[in-house]
Amino acid sequence: MNESLLLIFYCALLGSGVGFLAGLLGIGGGLIIVPVLSAILIHFNILPSEQTIIAAIATSLASILFTSTSSAIAHNKNGNVPWALAPWVMTGVALGALLSGFIASLLPEQIVRSVFAVCVVLIAIKMLYSSTRNEKNTQRALPNKGLLTFFTTITGALSAMIGIGGGALLVPLLTFFSIDMKKAIGCASACGIVIALFGSIGYISSGIEQFSLKDGFAGFVYLPALFGIICTSWFTAPLGAKATQTLPVASIKKAFAGLLFIIAAKMVF
Repeated sequence: MNESLLLIFYCALLGSGVGFLAGLLGIGGGLIIVPVLSAILIHFNILPSEQTIIAAIATSLASILFTSTSSAIAHNKNGNVPWALAPWVMTGVALGALLSGFIASLLPEQIVRSVFAVCVVLIAIKMLYSSTRNEKNTQRALPNKGLLTFFTTITGALSAMIGIGGGALLVPLLTFFSIDMKKAIGCASACGIVIALFGSIGYISSGIEQFSLKDGFAGFVYLPALFGIICTSWFTAPLGAKATQTLPVASIKKAFAGLLFIIAAKMVF
C-alpha cells in the first residue's frame, strides 16, 4: 500500500476511536490524537522530530473542529446545550485558544510535551476522583459573566496548547458550579468548536511560513492526517453521545484514566 494511503488509513482508525470517546465522555479526542498522531508522523518521517508535537497538536485541534460539531449537534438534539450560558463560555475559550496557537509554536518541544503530560495527569486524577466519590448536593452559584469569561479564557488557552477540545477542563469547571453533568458535556462540545476553530487559526498563522501547502501542510496542520481522522470521527462522535444513555460511563472513565497515565509517561520519556 502507498505510504500516504497507509498513513490516512492509520489516522482513520485513530479517528473512529477518538470520535466515539469525544461523544461519550465529552473530553475531546486530542488526549489520544496528540500522542498517537505524533508516533504516526515520526514513523512516516513526515517532518523533523522537534516539530512533530506541534504538528500533532495543530492537526488534533483542526480535527476536533469537525468532531465537536458532530458531537454538539447530537447533544443539542437531546437538549443538553445550555445556550443561555454558552456564549459567555465561548467568548473566553475563543480568546484563550487564539493566543495559545501563537504561544505554543514559540516554545521548545520538550516544554510543550511536559505541559501536555502534566495536564493529562491532572485530568486523569480528576476522572478517577469524580468516578469514585459520592457526589454531594452542594449548590454553587455561577460567578459573574466577566469572571466566568476569565476562567474560560484560561481553559481555552490550556486546551489549545495541548490540542484538546476543552471538555476535560470545561466539564469539571461547569459541574463545580452546579451545572448538570449532561448539560456541562453538551456545553463543552459546543465550545470545542470554538476552541478548535480559533486554536487552528493560531497554529495555521504561526506555521504558514515554515511549511508548504504542496507538502500537505496548512501552517502546522498536516492535511492528510486531518482527512483520515475526520472521515471516521464525524460519524462515531454521535454514537458516543448516544451511548452516554446506556454505557457505564463511570467505569469507562476509570479505565480511560489509567490509559492517560501511560500516555503522559510516554510523552515525557
